[in-house]
Amino acid sequence: MDFAQTFGMVLKKHRKEAGFSQEKLAEICEIERTFISMLERAERRPSLAMTFELANALKVKPSVFVIEMEELLNINDTDSQR
Repeated sequence: MDFAQTFGMVLKKHRKEAGFSQEKLAEICEIERTFISMLERAERRPSLAMTFELANALKVKPSVFVIEMEELLNINDTDSQR
């Protein structure tokens, strides 16, 4: 699994937990619904600013995205010290 796929999975999980449709999340973030879809399908990669905006809209800390992605990608402490 790569970065884009992992981000998409984490985004979709939190969007569904928040009870938002792609359309509702896009509306809150003032972006196109198709962009949310593309992120979830790993067709686009988010900027850092967009990651913060999405996290804010979903009422989670941006670090939650990073932590969950690390877990899914099996990144351990020795890898992150490089």
